[in-house]
Amino acid sequence: MSKKELDEMNIEEIDNEKTNKKNRKIEKLEDELAKAKADAEHWKNEYYRAYADTQNLRKNLEKDHLEAMRYRGVGFIEELLPVLDSFHAVLNNEVDDPKLKNYLIGFQYIYRNMVSALENEGVKEIAPHVGDEFDPKTMNAVEAVEVEEGANKIIKVVSNGYQLHDRIIRPVNVVVSKLKEKEENQEINSIEA
Repeated sequence: MSKKELDEMNIEEIDNEKTNKKNRKIEKLEDELAKAKADAEHWKNEYYRAYADTQNLRKNLEKDHLEAMRYRGVGFIEELLPVLDSFHAVLNNEVDDPKLKNYLIGFQYIYRNMVSALENEGVKEIAPHVGDEFDPKTMNAVEAVEVEEGANKIIKVVSNGYQLHDRIIRPVNVVVSKLKEKEENQEINSIEA
């Protein structure tokens, strides 16, 4: 082989080697680019996930805040319930003395103003009547009296209940009726005992 041929072969090998190096570098850069694109996609997804979590948290906090504002007066209203009960006790009494009747008129005025202010805040009085059906969602049976017929009827209202918007603050305390047990059941129970 001549020198020229050798030089051409060396140049060709050098060119092949340079081309191989460039190809390896291009492959390495392509790999790095693919990794960078994958990382970018990963962090884009992480950003969207974090953004969605932040929006959900914001919505939940707004909902909790609105609910807290809506029911902010529960403690205060619970403190007023004995006062309202006292007004009921006083206003349900009959008096003959004209001076006491004038006081009762004043008490009625104060009571109506207080009830009106509470109603403006969303407080409702739950006041069932004797003979109404017992409702366990809004009532608490403090005693059950046996009757021949007409079970689960209100016999006496012990204290009225109150609710703020849709939340029960205090259930109505009532005395309810229940059917008498048959004498046969009582006799069987006494024999078994």
